[in-house]
Amino acid sequence: MKQRLSFAYFTLLSDNIVEVVVDEGVEMSLEMVEECHQFIEKYCPDDFALLVNRVNQYDYSYEAKLTLASYANLKAIAFVYYTPDGKETINKLSKARSHDDWNMKTFAGLNMGWPDAFDWLQQELLVVCEK
Repeated sequence: MKQRLSFAYFTLLSDNIVEVVVDEGVEMSLEMVEECHQFIEKYCPDDFALLVNRVNQYDYSYEAKLTLASYANLKAIAFVYYTPDGKETINKLSKARSHDDWNMKTFAGLNMGWPDAFDWLQQELLVVCEK
């Protein structure tokens, strides 16, 4: 299932893995993060993972950085990047949220990163289910 939000596409790749593709040039705001939360609450009531596919260049407002991906049942985040700038943005976000101790991993999209990211998320969710 694919759903259009005001700034991105959210796709349920499986019952518990959501792919996020944000539009080119967006600066994610607190309001956009709230849209994310509404989608997650509706479609991911149990343990889930995010696959953030950074095919487009975008950034986050300061407030969005502080609240993005704050879900009790989020078990893993895979970031797929395609440019050095994309990787740098992910690193900055990760550093800003280091206190959250996200279970996250980055993948180079130009080196078959998307399938590797999806496989990693599936494995991470299996580990969670076995506990």
